[in-house]
This record gives sequence, structure tokens and C-alpha cells, in this order.
Amino acid sequence: MQRDLRYGPESDMLLDLIRPEEIQDPTPLVLWIHGGAFVGGSKEELTGYFQTIAAEGYTVAAPRYSLAPKHHYPTPLRQIGQALAFLQGNASRLNLDPERVVIAGDSAGAHIAAQIAALVSTPGYAQRVGVPVPLDRGRLLGLILACGPYDLSLADDTSTPAVAVLIKASLWAYSGRRRFMDDASLAPWSITDFVTPEFPPTLITVGNSDPLRAHSERLAAALTEVGLKPETVFWPDADPPLGHEYQFLLDTEAAQVFLARMLAFLAEQTHNADAQLLSRMGDSEEQEKT
Repeated sequence: MQRDLRYGPESDMLLDLIRPEEIQDPTPLVLWIHGGAFVGGSKEELTGYFQTIAAEGYTVAAPRYSLAPKHHYPTPLRQIGQALAFLQGNASRLNLDPERVVIAGDSAGAHIAAQIAALVSTPGYAQRVGVPVPLDRGRLLGLILACGPYDLSLADDTSTPAVAVLIKASLWAYSGRRRFMDDASLAPWSITDFVTPEFPPTLITVGNSDPLRAHSERLAAALTEVGLKPETVFWPDADPPLGHEYQFLLDTEAAQVFLARMLAFLAEQTHNADAQLLSRMGDSEEQEKT
């Protein structure tokens, strides 16, 4: 693992790179953007999860980005775009396959990841946001979104008033505008209004008790309306309650179900023969144990 590679001049522009130990050839890249309500979180918190993904035959890039309230939207989006440019420009040195890229994120990071997909696939979106297109559409093979917010109009649609206050406070900090819902310049923040048939193949998950559940459901509906077939891991109300970021609790069955679906999605979208080989090796080892 390589820690704190500098991808740009600003102090927060650092990323970690986690590679599979068994593979020497260039591997598909999974860039995962951490959550934290735009005001917190860190790349280091998820290192164990990234190692689990990397062990299946992927290089995982985990970038740091500048946080609110000191830094406002779209600073993190611009920085993640620069991280992608750095990784693409140094693909040979870093032993990456620049033609096979998947963007992923959780919570606030899922929103940033979805915006990256819109920058790449939605005509005119980059100009509206004021952030350059970070890579060619043909290189972005998939998008993984966990428990994110995607629609400003849902800022009031939460389970409790206390949660609504927290969500509004984080969006105020991120946007730098107290009346962010009335600001036309923030309209591109609502990804649900900017999806097109060129949006990349997408895997979406959210817990059934997540206060942001409606966002994921609305994004899945928006993608379906433009003729796409997003893959979803949603949970019925009858299941045990699954809260925000349930997918990281790997000692639970639900998190294991999503992990398996995500790894299958990655292998399918990247056509990763190494992942399929590692999976078969793992199955053989399990059979030997029994």
C-alpha cells in the first residue's frame, strides 16, 4: 500500500493506493470517495474495506479532499477530478489499467461520485458546474453508490426533524449558502435531474432505515426513466433495520450480501479475469479445508 501520494498542489490533495498482492499486471482502478456529510470523514477510516476489494484483483485509490465549512462546493468535485487525472497520467508507473475505471463512494462521497459520472456522461454538465471533464466516458465502466444524497428537494424528507436539521446544516456548510435550496446555481447538485442514457452502469444500495433512503430510490427511478437498468441492493421494510452506511458492518449478513453483489458487479463491468481467477482459488481453498 502506498500512503499519501500527492495528486495536486493543495494540502488535502493526497491519496492512498491499495493494490492486490498476488497480481503483477496492470489492474482495474476503483476510486472510492469517502463520506462524512461533506464536513468530516477520512480515507484512512476505510482502509480495511479497501483491502478487501483490492484482494479480489483491483487497485483501490482512496483520495482525501477538502472539507466544509472551510471549503465549499464544488471544491471536492474538482479535486476528485484532479485525482483521476493524476491516476490516468501515471497509470504506467502505478501499474493501473487506465481503460478500466470504476468510481465508488459512500454517503457524501456517493454524491461526489455520482457527479463525476454526470461530468463524464451528461452534455453541458461540466460547464454548468465549472469543473473539467476528468476522463473519457469509454474508460468509466461502472459506478457504485452507497447511502448517498442525490436530490436537494428531498432535504426535508427525513425520518425525524432532528435528522433534517443535521442534513440542512451539512448542506449549508458545503454550499456556503444558508438558503441553498433557493439558489439556482446549486441546481446541478441534484444528480436526479442530470442523468442521461450515457450514464455508466450503476450499482446503488441503501439501508431500509437510512434517512437518505428516498434519495437512492429516486436516483434509481431517474435512471430507469432514461432507459437504463441500475442494479440495486434495497431492503424491504420487513427485514431488520439497516441504518446509514450499513454496508461497512461486515459482521452482518446484509453487509456481506452487498459486498458479494459489489464484487460481482466489479468483475462484470471491468471484465476482470484476475478477479474471477482469485475467486476460483478461494473456492478451491475452502473445499480443501472441508
